Amino acid sequence: MIASVVQMAKGKGSSAKSKVYIVDDHAIVRQGLAQYIAQQKDFSVCGQADGGRGALEQLASCRPDAIIVDLNLKDMSGLDLIRELHARRPELAILVLSMHEESLYAERSLRAGAKGYLMKSEAVEKVGEALQQVLAGQVYAGHGLTAKLLKRLTAPAARPETSPMERLSDRKLEVFQLLGQGLTTRLIAERLGRSIKTIETYRENIKRKLDLKNAVELVYHAVQWSGGRQPSAVPPTLPS
Repeated sequence: MIASVVQMAKGKGSSAKSKVYIVDDHAIVRQGLAQYIAQQKDFSVCGQADGGRGALEQLASCRPDAIIVDLNLKDMSGLDLIRELHARRPELAILVLSMHEESLYAERSLRAGAKGYLMKSEAVEKVGEALQQVLAGQVYAGHGLTAKLLKRLTAPAARPETSPMERLSDRKLEVFQLLGQGLTTRLIAERLGRSIKTIETYRENIKRKLDLKNAVELVYHAVQWSGGRQPSAVPPTLPS
């Protein structure tokens, strides 16, 4: 049913496949996705890139119907890429395929302009299902996000946030993530195109919002969180 809607949107009687572009900084992921998509009757791969800038450069020449985007890119923020893609092509069906937990990143991705969010831990068959849905003009999201959004809509306006991480803005969350990957303040500033002073201000704001006492706790919690582990209350004492 959804596939037929996609074909109607492309033109009655048209047998053309929907063109899909892939953006992921891991070659093995791109190759796996490309191989899977090439096997589907409704889709074809028109190009791929390992970073956001390459994708933006090829957007006009490739003219994809849908684009699969990873949030963790080496040259720019995945959320920034989604915003730029949406600004240039509002009709483009953007599907996020990410390792980051849906409860924290899916809503941010949809606000930026994505039409769907899928975690990499899902079965590969879900990619085809998600592509069909976003190309049909619908939003694709897991049950967790759907339940969260419904809960937010029906909850009192004064209801407190359920997770301390939700107190962070998109940019602060990105800085926290990069700290967890081992980047210094200077490297984060270069990566995001911001001044060192701005990144230092972000760090201080993150500490305050997460109730962390100092830089050691900040980096420790960032590393633990990025590794998918729940931080303990106190970081281990470094040997003297």
